[in-house]
Amino acid sequence: MSQDHHHQELGFIQKYIFSVDHKVIGVQYGVTALIFLFLGFCMMMLMRWQLAYPGEEVPILGGLLGSGWLPDFMSAGDVDASTYNTLGAMHGTVMIFLGVVPLGVGAFGNYLVPLQVGAPDMAFPKLNAASYWTYFAGGVVMMLGFFMPGGAANSGWTSYPPLSIFASNGQTVWLVGMVLLITSSLLGSVNIIVTIIQLRAPGLSFFKLPFFVWAQLVTSFILLLAFPPLEAAGVLQLMDRVAGTSFFLPTGLVQSNMPLEIAGGGNSLLWQHLFWFLAHPEVYVLILPAIGIVTEIVVNNTRKPLYGYKTLVYSGIFLGFMSFLVWAHHMFMTGMGETMSDFFQVTTMIISIPSVVVLTVLIITLWGGSIRFNVPMLFAVAFLPMFAIGGLTGLPLGLTASDIYFHDTYYVIGHFHYVVAPGTLFALFAGIYYWYPKVVGRKMSSFWGKIHFWGSLISINLVFFPMLLQGISGLNRRMYDPTFYEHGASIQSLNVIISYAAWALGLVQLIFILNFFLSIKFGKKVGDNPWQATTLEWATPTPPPHGNFLSEPTVYHGPYEYSVPGRTEDYLPQHVQA
Repeated sequence: MSQDHHHQELGFIQKYIFSVDHKVIGVQYGVTALIFLFLGFCMMMLMRWQLAYPGEEVPILGGLLGSGWLPDFMSAGDVDASTYNTLGAMHGTVMIFLGVVPLGVGAFGNYLVPLQVGAPDMAFPKLNAASYWTYFAGGVVMMLGFFMPGGAANSGWTSYPPLSIFASNGQTVWLVGMVLLITSSLLGSVNIIVTIIQLRAPGLSFFKLPFFVWAQLVTSFILLLAFPPLEAAGVLQLMDRVAGTSFFLPTGLVQSNMPLEIAGGGNSLLWQHLFWFLAHPEVYVLILPAIGIVTEIVVNNTRKPLYGYKTLVYSGIFLGFMSFLVWAHHMFMTGMGETMSDFFQVTTMIISIPSVVVLTVLIITLWGGSIRFNVPMLFAVAFLPMFAIGGLTGLPLGLTASDIYFHDTYYVIGHFHYVVAPGTLFALFAGIYYWYPKVVGRKMSSFWGKIHFWGSLISINLVFFPMLLQGISGLNRRMYDPTFYEHGASIQSLNVIISYAAWALGLVQLIFILNFFLSIKFGKKVGDNPWQATTLEWATPTPPPHGNFLSEPTVYHGPYEYSVPGRTEDYLPQHVQA
């Protein structure tokens, strides 16, 4: 019995639900992550109502919130202070750990890495399936916190002790969910590393790998090295909450005018060190897959070789290495000492260099190209200035003199979201539009895709650029009512503008959702290589069968040989011998 025939006999559940095929798992990751992104976005839109119109009942939803069938903490028609804290903590957690990372690494990495290295599957297919289901379980556990007394976690996405030790029961659920999510990432990163190193097609040397694969390799090493400290910290904080330990509780703590006998000998700053040792490399876990996606699309649509391929690779590796040496620039306000502050100032300035190199390489690649401005290319090109704004606005936060002023203001929110929202999310949208034909066999609508792009570009900048102005004005973040202080009330009009822009951004995403699902049936049918690309994933049938390739590919060329002199076509696939 042939292997293909055996797999044709698998039942629906075994084939599509509990599959060990990397492509099915990639799609599972993608759909699940998009659902979580939608939920996280909805949380943000509720928060934006409170910030624009403090204390007023939420329109339409207000009646549902007060209907009595929702959890107690959401039983009022407005977003009260407790609900606001919960939404803030869960919005950050869901968008980063349940949305962007699983989409960039779990979905794109799972689906594309074996295809781009010419492998029939991941190195450890069952481990791959375990990775997805651990992620799914972690997401479900975390969301169950909404239905617990007191609601979900409400100590911010950073979960700083000692407040997080005494928070509602949702915080315990949050910690269990984080342990599951971290375990999932560790399983997935080991799989990607081994697949890239061991399962490359004949002739595919490291410097013939597409940059997307390099980005996934560096990202997986970051996850493998940076996540274990946070997993250990999560277990320790869980013990502080449920077992009476005192890892993060210093001596002399008082709660409700009563000294805490269990507190003693712990260190709250230890959590911050362990958390940010992961959470700053996490920024590059978000951004490196995005850069990999953008590189593939920019090179394909300029129809010319990538400028400085090795420079880009070395910059990505250096970025990954340096990401472990900058974590404490989030902690300048903790009084760590002048020498330590100076060290982290210097490393923060150094880590900006490879980011500038990456942008320079991509911009020079665009120079003089015969550019095709299709929907993936629009999102990919827009990524470049958005990521640049995110990086530039981060520099003042890496210097103690300016960070003292900007710390915990809306400037931090604007900076971080410029990296993650119009930055990383634009790259992920570009990747979805670009590889959708390979997964489904049909293209998404170009017309509606361009409306989605322009609507998103305009509204998302109206959301985050005013936040930079709010931060410069000194408006503190995490405030339930920004009009409480006079300096906040004087710029309240900016909050109204931001909120309307956020709701417009939400409406525009409905276009993407409809386009995504309707194109499965009504999209334009395409062949195996609709973008005339050079990398190996386009050498498979569409959609790829189990085992991916009809015969083992042999690689003869680099990943981006476009417009080769003397050839009739303007591209030379890696597996085609010249």
